[in-house]
Amino acid sequence: MATGIPDVLARVTPHTDRLLATARALDDAAAPSLCEGWTRGHVLTHLARNADGLSALVRSAVDGTGETMYASPQARDDDIEAGAARPLHELVADVEASAGSLAQVLPRLGPGHAEQRLERTPGEFLVKAKNIPFMRLREVVYHHVDLDAGFTFAGVEPDLLRAFIAEEVRRLRALDPAPDLTLRTPEGDEWTVGVGTASVTGSPAALLAWLARGLTGGVAGDPLPRLPKGR
Repeated sequence: MATGIPDVLARVTPHTDRLLATARALDDAAAPSLCEGWTRGHVLTHLARNADGLSALVRSAVDGTGETMYASPQARDDDIEAGAARPLHELVADVEASAGSLAQVLPRLGPGHAEQRLERTPGEFLVKAKNIPFMRLREVVYHHVDLDAGFTFAGVEPDLLRAFIAEEVRRLRALDPAPDLTLRTPEGDEWTVGVGTASVTGSPAALLAWLARGLTGGVAGDPLPRLPKGR
């Protein structure tokens, strides 16, 4: 997961602060989010438990605790479901506290930990330790958009948008079979998956919204290809 962007760690806190400001202003935490089947409460609870899980991975990398991000896929889902219906102030406090704890431990990751392979659940490979800050940044930005409360990918820094698109493209290329498409922006950016048969154009923000959430506003194709499900 080579991001190609500088100071990933330094961007986590500002984007978290922006998300918290949006969350505090929500009028209804039980309203649907952009994540199918999840309310905004589900999204906020997931963000809190994601921070806890990534903190566990940092401890595993630095202290050798052997912790995984989640005890099991079912435990992850159960924790999100259990916390989703809480009052807004409890949801926000949970996200803020868990994010604060993660922010304290992330700087402990150093070059000596970079290549350690860590597990999402027992026996399931997740990521190298060096990619944890980018993982958290991606979660915060994507789920800020998912709150469907005014923040969109258009509010994300251009270099970060391109890094997120590159990550989505990497995931598509890893599929078997991979779709054949070429993504283009008016600024001249281009990403190819497979042989690149289908052409999709749009701003970086619009392309990312399509890749990450299936939103078609601002993207064009002739026709617009259907992305594989279950990515």
